[in-house]
Amino acid sequence: MGKGFFNVPIAVNEPVREYAPGCQYREAIAKTYKTMYNSNLDVPMYINGKDVTTGNTRTMSPPHDHKHVVGQYHLAEKSHVDEAISTALEARKSWSQVPWQDRAAIFLKAAELIAGPYRAKINAATMIAQSKTIHQAEIDASCELIDFLRFNVQFMTEMYHEQPQSTSGAWNKIEYRPLEGFVYAVSPFNFTAIAGNLPACMAMMGNVVVWKPSDSQIYSAKVIMDVFEEAGVPAGVINVVFGDPVMITDTVLASPDFSGLHFTGSTYVFKELWKQIGNNIHNYKTYPKIVGETGGKDFIVAHKTANPKQVATAITRGAFEFQGQKCSAASRAYVSKSIWNEVKEQVIADVKSFKMGSPEDMGNFITAVIHEGSFDKLAKYIDQAKADKGADIIVGGGHDKSKGYFIEPTVIVAEDPKYTTMCDELFGPVITIYVFEDDNYSETLKLVDETSDYALTGAILAKDRYAVIEATKALENCAGNFYINDKPTGAVVGQQPFGGARGSGTNDKAGSILNLQRWVSPRMIKETFVTPVDYRYPFLGE
Repeated sequence: MGKGFFNVPIAVNEPVREYAPGCQYREAIAKTYKTMYNSNLDVPMYINGKDVTTGNTRTMSPPHDHKHVVGQYHLAEKSHVDEAISTALEARKSWSQVPWQDRAAIFLKAAELIAGPYRAKINAATMIAQSKTIHQAEIDASCELIDFLRFNVQFMTEMYHEQPQSTSGAWNKIEYRPLEGFVYAVSPFNFTAIAGNLPACMAMMGNVVVWKPSDSQIYSAKVIMDVFEEAGVPAGVINVVFGDPVMITDTVLASPDFSGLHFTGSTYVFKELWKQIGNNIHNYKTYPKIVGETGGKDFIVAHKTANPKQVATAITRGAFEFQGQKCSAASRAYVSKSIWNEVKEQVIADVKSFKMGSPEDMGNFITAVIHEGSFDKLAKYIDQAKADKGADIIVGGGHDKSKGYFIEPTVIVAEDPKYTTMCDELFGPVITIYVFEDDNYSETLKLVDETSDYALTGAILAKDRYAVIEATKALENCAGNFYINDKPTGAVVGQQPFGGARGSGTNDKAGSILNLQRWVSPRMIKETFVTPVDYRYPFLGE
């Protein structure tokens, strides 16, 4: 039991290293990358604090060099998932009773391990297996994951401090219990930080977890688990399984002890999981908590008063960093006609200046998309745009998967604001632009709101404050993260809590106290100091 009220270190965002040519950090990451790239890593599952191998393996290859093998991971059978569940439930007996400050200490240590001895390794792993540039790996795998861990500890203590009013006759207290049972984390390929945060934030609140990472992120997930183990996460608290997502999910969701889903991925899969949970609802001991951050069809609106160079930069950075494989990436833009020619000229020049290739060459701005399925989907959309009369590819449009899954950053200009690529989520380095008449600004805002089923991120660029105000109001429901005079990407933990509604998820704002509140089940305790001894109230008097 705690013998004091403890203050945690005030959370601050981890500084982003620049990795400029000649700096020591750049040389360190280059060396680590080369060593890991030329090694063969065997990745076991992690159940009850032990490495679990099955001999049934699948290889891991860099998207930018898909014939090169960097390792293999072991696939689960149903018995392994059952073991992960039973192990978690057994671990819960002890973990749920661990004082909050001890849980906090573990994850604060994990943050410092990533900031220090594991930084080059987790960045290199993300560069190799997810084809991120060093800058994208740094802001994701290191800085954002560190920020999630630090800020979640601070948010946890703020939550615990929230207590009801008491009177002289009774003391009212709220306990923030972990959920009863176990929780399930399903994480995506595109952000190492999200992959680490989904299980970690739930475990931090006293929950026990079965975690299934994306097949395309297992290489860096291994580093995350190494960090958690060294930081002192007890055996059974976070269990990691790989393999058939249907089998794993069916096994997890069939358990009466399933109590929560923390998901980041596609909208379709999330809806199917929600339906499956609903169909099983009579089997559960409690109503499961369901939290999901899913897709996006994120927009940029450029008013006639916007600075064309700022608009162009918002487009090229917002659409093409990490090959557009961010849930927040700009994939449709609406540009006022009077500034379009200047914006167009700058965008074309910027895209033509991009270098594309392996992230090992730190002069490359663009690398490969994640796998062949993604490549084929994107190539099909691009080739269709080449054939369609109402679409004009003004730059890019090439694709080649002979060595890596390389899609050229592509800008399509559409005559129809409801053209296919203005509406469909592509999740790649493709943005479609609709040029609108200056006088049709209000109508265009309505179009932006009604075009997509998603509501994740969006941006308005304008000097005219009335235009900003109008857009902010008109687009109130179509972006959970809304940016004024900036690109629609780059949310920072503790500064811009992230999440959207509509088809983009439950908007529970990762990187905020709102998300942590979903992973507790409060218990109200009232202690009366002088207990009544007579049932009669004054109104019963003669």
